[in-house]
Amino acid sequence: MRPARCQIALLAVAALVLAGPALAADNDAVEQAVIDEPLVDRLEPPNKTPLKSPTIDAVDPDRFGTLPDAAYGAFQRGYYITAHNLALPRAESGDPAAQTLIAEIHARGLGMPRNARKAAEWYEKAARQGVPEAQFQYALMLIDGDFTAKDTDRAFELMQTAAEGGNRLAQFNLAQMIVDRQPSFAAEKRAVTYYERAAKAGLADAQYAMAQVYANGFGGKQVDEREAERWLKRAATQNFDTAQLDLGTWLVEGRGGTRDPKTGFGWLKRAADGGNVAAQNRLAKLYRAGVGTDANTTEAAAWYISARRAGLIDREMEGFLAGLTPEEMKEAIQRANRLR
Repeated sequence: MRPARCQIALLAVAALVLAGPALAADNDAVEQAVIDEPLVDRLEPPNKTPLKSPTIDAVDPDRFGTLPDAAYGAFQRGYYITAHNLALPRAESGDPAAQTLIAEIHARGLGMPRNARKAAEWYEKAARQGVPEAQFQYALMLIDGDFTAKDTDRAFELMQTAAEGGNRLAQFNLAQMIVDRQPSFAAEKRAVTYYERAAKAGLADAQYAMAQVYANGFGGKQVDEREAERWLKRAATQNFDTAQLDLGTWLVEGRGGTRDPKTGFGWLKRAADGGNVAAQNRLAKLYRAGVGTDANTTEAAAWYISARRAGLIDREMEGFLAGLTPEEMKEAIQRANRLR
């Protein structure tokens, strides 16, 4: 398991567009391997989830500790250079909150070029003074080892300290690290305590992890699909698309004790609209079969085409497309283009 990089790293997302009017033109853009994508599948154990970094647009004063009002006020309003200049004297004189703010500005490249090495230096200073956010961020940098010497043992210590200090991302990541470093029942049980703390603090990743815990009977917890479904709903409500995918599937199937195809269709539609490829394929199957919605051949084909463009091939749906008339295929491709 490779941990996610600190928030200095950005993810690039590329959109795939159909090259021509015929479906055959799309074949060159997808993998040759056939992916069987059944409607029913099981949740992965929690240790399969990668480490998480905070979203880059999150602004929470609690992350920095007690800041000078002027520096944080400028930061919050987007005056990053002003915030930097106001916080720098305090940071240099040893103020840990100001040090964390300076690190944040360098890490995210706010108002100035991104400088991960400077960010690491300031995060380390603040971490030594007990700021949980700085401890968490510096721990990620120590794990990654790109901008400071790699030290997984020190990273583990800092992650644990940050977790005990209430940082919910640190709690989630610590759980991941515990399972990864010490694979045993005792480690799994300890990890679940941190997953649960982060989940109760509102972290969607951890809420989804708790759904997996109860769905699989992990870390000493008994299988409890009703409890798993409750955690799925919490994560799905926060727009966690994998939770929406699983919750929608569960409701369609009646897993967890509640069978509600219409609501399940709605959750799958939300995940599909958000770009979840598996959800797009499952939505296509629901439209084709008329489950949770009225049967609609065009919508079924269009959503499958959308998933296909992203690299997913489903033998069952390939057969469905092969049975469409040229007019139906043309309409489906036009509809798939509008879905983008």
